[in-house]
Amino acid sequence: MRWALTISFSLALFVSAVSAAETTTGKVIKVLPQYLDAQGRNTLSPSLYERDAYQAELMHHPDQRGGLVFNVQWKAVANTGKLKLFVQARGIVKDKTVKTYVWGLPVQKHGWFSQWSIVTADADEFKALGTLTAWRVTLWDGNHRLGEQHSYLW
Repeated sequence: MRWALTISFSLALFVSAVSAAETTTGKVIKVLPQYLDAQGRNTLSPSLYERDAYQAELMHHPDQRGGLVFNVQWKAVANTGKLKLFVQARGIVKDKTVKTYVWGLPVQKHGWFSQWSIVTADADEFKALGTLTAWRVTLWDGNHRLGEQHSYLW
């Protein structure tokens, strides 16, 4: 009797895990918002340490900033051709008003592993956004949201 109960419980657990796996078809893994300087660079050399040091310098010297880039790592199981990545950013302008910008980028899945996509705010958009305070990145398949990653203040 115990073994029948154990088997039925294991089977129910397996079925619920499979149905949960089918509903999760994509996710946003990592988002790296980075400032760009006037020449469009986020670092001066390929070293990760140098990149982080240069980002700290750009953060402390707003007059040297020339743009903003979001490096987004994402993953999707199926490639329906309708995958889209949305980046929403909130900033505070000098007169203390809050601005929100939304960038949409159609993306394609290539291979089995995760993908990296780059969303760039040009100089005019970056100037109008002001100081970046919060961001949110979502991955959509048509009208179905697959995943989301956001900053602490979103």
